[in-house]
Amino acid sequence: MPPPLQAHRMLLSHRRASPIPRRRFTAVSSLSSAPAKTLAPGPPASSILSIRESLLSGERTAADITSEYLSRLRRTEPSLRSFIHVAAAAAEREAEELDRRIASGGRDAVGPLAGVLVGVKDNLCTASMPSTGGSRILDGFQPAYDATAVRRLREAGAIVVGKTNLDEFGMGSTTEGSGFQVTTNPWDDSRVPGGSSGGSASAVSARQCVVSLGSDTGGSVRQPASFCGVVGLKPTYGRVSRFGLMAYASSLDVVGCFGSSVFDTATILSVIAGHDKMDSTSSSHDVPDYRSDLASLSLLESKPLNNVRIGIIQETLGEGVDAGVISSIRSAASHLEQLGSVVEEVSMPSFSLGLPAYYILASSEASSNLSRYDGIRYGQQVSADDLNEMYGDSRANGLGHEVKMRILMGTYALSAGYYDAYYKRAQQVRTLVKKSFEEALGKYDILISPAAPSAAYKIGMVLSAHL
Repeated sequence: MPPPLQAHRMLLSHRRASPIPRRRFTAVSSLSSAPAKTLAPGPPASSILSIRESLLSGERTAADITSEYLSRLRRTEPSLRSFIHVAAAAAEREAEELDRRIASGGRDAVGPLAGVLVGVKDNLCTASMPSTGGSRILDGFQPAYDATAVRRLREAGAIVVGKTNLDEFGMGSTTEGSGFQVTTNPWDDSRVPGGSSGGSASAVSARQCVVSLGSDTGGSVRQPASFCGVVGLKPTYGRVSRFGLMAYASSLDVVGCFGSSVFDTATILSVIAGHDKMDSTSSSHDVPDYRSDLASLSLLESKPLNNVRIGIIQETLGEGVDAGVISSIRSAASHLEQLGSVVEEVSMPSFSLGLPAYYILASSEASSNLSRYDGIRYGQQVSADDLNEMYGDSRANGLGHEVKMRILMGTYALSAGYYDAYYKRAQQVRTLVKKSFEEALGKYDILISPAAPSAAYKIGMVLSAHL
């Protein structure tokens, strides 16, 4: 069995307008509300705040902190393989420059993420290091720009330590689908870290970096966060710009983040969220300080969740879900009731339709998005006698099995004669699922479900089951 710390995490869905105005509560974090300048009593402590306070007080230098994380990364990386590329020398230079700015300018000279080492999933573009999408077809590719989320982190003072491993172009749930290496789970190196953002989750869990960026199309932040025992946040679509994210399924792709505490993920989201003129689908809504609603446990009343209505999605606790997962969710629900909330099961019959609709929609969009990797516009080119042969050989040699399978599925679903039967119907099902969530969130403040139907499984188990 996986270690106890590798607990089954819950997925939380909440409605936009809470009926409880100006109420501050959290069932996870024990950190102080804004202004975020001092650590609140009680675990889990914010790594970001701890680093900032130690730098500004002179207790530690950015060079020392960076050296500590890099030393741990070098020790653990041979077994974990969380990173495809590590920019150790660049990180050390940036840390030294930060120390000089602090010495000359003090508190006002540094951003909110000063000295914070960040791992970036390798499907997010970075101008200073390779960006492969976990695919051999992009081996050695280096973009000319940073993704908007990466740029905003750098502007806030973060140090990008490297690019984390992933299932090729985000297509997978174990990180075994990477074109380069298989990442392992820090709690048990015989098990997967989840995917497709497995490298980012593993790196934060093993403290190879402080926080990390991932992407989520169908659970690719939430599931590995559960498997690796860290906090993973998948924001609402459009909350974070997708500019610079290698497209898989454009109507579903979201840039998310990992941290060791709720406070740290809230801090990262506050930095990377916001409208971006380079992404027309990004939201123009104001970005709040997401940390401001996180209250210290010492400030909470004995029943902080009074009048909060919580629904457990009935269909997520049925056949195919491990007994241990169901038990963990029931225990969490009981704890929420002790904190004052009203917890009920809610049936959403259309919920089970979401997965087949997702596979049709995601594969269809992928077949279009990945057509650019042809050896001419992007990707490694294979020499051939004619153009069609060159296209075919470049893609055959550069793309992995899972990617090829999803491209074929998507191309079939979009083909003449099958569009209405598959793609159009999947869009209609998507609308039904959306409406069922809106109805449930009209009655409940929060909906919860397991993040995954099981704990982390053995490496090779899912692959062998598919053969």
